[in-house]
Amino acid sequence: MKKQRVLSKILATAAFSTVAVLPSFGQLSQNNLGQACGCPAVNTRPNVNMSTLPGFVAGELTTGATLSCLNNYILDQKIYVPSGQTINIAPGTVIKGATAGTPADATALIIERGGKINAAGSADCPIVFTAAADLLDGAYPIANKGQWGGLVILGKAANNLTLAANGPFGPGKLAVANGLGAIEGFSNDSKIYFGVDQSSGAFDNDDNSGILKYVSIRFAGANVQVGNEINALTLGSVGKNTTIEHVEVVSCADDGIEAFGGNVNIKYASILFGNDDMFDWDLGYTGKIQFLFGLKTDNTASLDADNGFEADSDDQKSNNLPASHPVIFNATIIGNNKTTLTSDNSSIAAINAKEKTEGEISNSVFANFKNGLNLVQALGTRTGGVEAYHNWAAASGINSLKIKCNTFVGVTNNLTIGNAAATLPADLTQFTTTDLNVTTASVTGFNFALTINNNTNVITAPSPDATPNPALSTAGCPVAPVDGFFVPAAYRGAFAPNAKNWLSEWSYAAAIKAAQGSQPCPTDINGDGSTTAADLNLLVPQFGQQCK
Repeated sequence: MKKQRVLSKILATAAFSTVAVLPSFGQLSQNNLGQACGCPAVNTRPNVNMSTLPGFVAGELTTGATLSCLNNYILDQKIYVPSGQTINIAPGTVIKGATAGTPADATALIIERGGKINAAGSADCPIVFTAAADLLDGAYPIANKGQWGGLVILGKAANNLTLAANGPFGPGKLAVANGLGAIEGFSNDSKIYFGVDQSSGAFDNDDNSGILKYVSIRFAGANVQVGNEINALTLGSVGKNTTIEHVEVVSCADDGIEAFGGNVNIKYASILFGNDDMFDWDLGYTGKIQFLFGLKTDNTASLDADNGFEADSDDQKSNNLPASHPVIFNATIIGNNKTTLTSDNSSIAAINAKEKTEGEISNSVFANFKNGLNLVQALGTRTGGVEAYHNWAAASGINSLKIKCNTFVGVTNNLTIGNAAATLPADLTQFTTTDLNVTTASVTGFNFALTINNNTNVITAPSPDATPNPALSTAGCPVAPVDGFFVPAAYRGAFAPNAKNWLSEWSYAAAIKAAQGSQPCPTDINGDGSTTAADLNLLVPQFGQQCK
């Protein structure tokens, strides 16, 4: 089956029209999603409520479940996969979350500690989680955020929770025992616990909660209250033997992906059009991340005023270990240049480092944020004389937070300390000369402009091209370790210059041509998955065009 790239095809032909009409997501019909692996059209599949599946008892799939693309599955309530059970989801399958009356009742799929999800889609046959009202015809407005809860995976890997420092369970107080937490967005219940193994009482950093590959999560997120939300993809103490690759989040009402502790690795992820942080970590997260793409809606369309990365480690102020220390290479994060703080935020930054976070972020590109790197310095009620700023500042001698060889494009303030422009010469020298970070108004070949109608999905300004010119040097920069996870990538940003990008052609990011990549001239002009006379009729008026 030919892959869809509907918008890029229409953009190519629009230049030859008398009146150039820029496209909308309405032209990205995915009714034939899964056709390449034998799935019927999405609108012909019968709906099956997941609470009617065999073995469903008191909210749990007690015998696991196998979902095929012959049906559309409705998350009609919170559905739990208990310890020892697996939910298998075939490529091309669509799971739709019903909209609940209140955020507290939001529908969600929760993989409990010891449970597994096996959702191994493919580039041609992705697995889609979306809102019940989304017909997958491309017309469902990106404004429809928070229509259901999201996907929650809970594991047994390490976190830094301690009951004595911040309990019992309540909003913002996740600990129910040392090393054991109840995930945000839910009432306290053992089904939503994450952390120490229930039988051994110890962490298992080799824990395996399953596979997510080529999975799209759309229109999710539930804001139960400030600091107590369900994200599109929530990861609680998820272990490193879990596979998360080629995951897309679209239009979430809260964070795109949030990791509470754990050490799961993430590769090839895109997060678009959310109302909060793109990627958030906390409670001692120590995973690896490579090839991450984030894109906010424009300033007018979005309610969002949050960060690319929100980097937390110890919101209990306990100084407990492990500290958050993710290692990140090759991200491209594009903001919307908003300047007004929301009630639950300390900055609007590409990287907002706080709560004593550690970590390494290298060879990445950030654009269109109020602040580039913001470092929290004030200790507040924390003891020990160390905050994120001290982990970063060379004068402290700690060197556990490294932000090196990143390019910040079109940011108002490249470096802020406590949300105020940095003034110490030593800090400014470290940021630029020592750590080889670059700030610039523009980069050749890199366009981060986007104007999109939040309700009609019509694009009225050029869609972004997130592949920077190869002139962005990595000389003297950190090199990703050769460890079986990281891929050698001698460039800054998520996408290799002059090469096919890694976005699935079924993704929203590919549909708006957010990242360039060499493509042959398409013959499937209308994107229906085959080349027919209908494509010829569309092509003839545009005969003679140049293809890239």
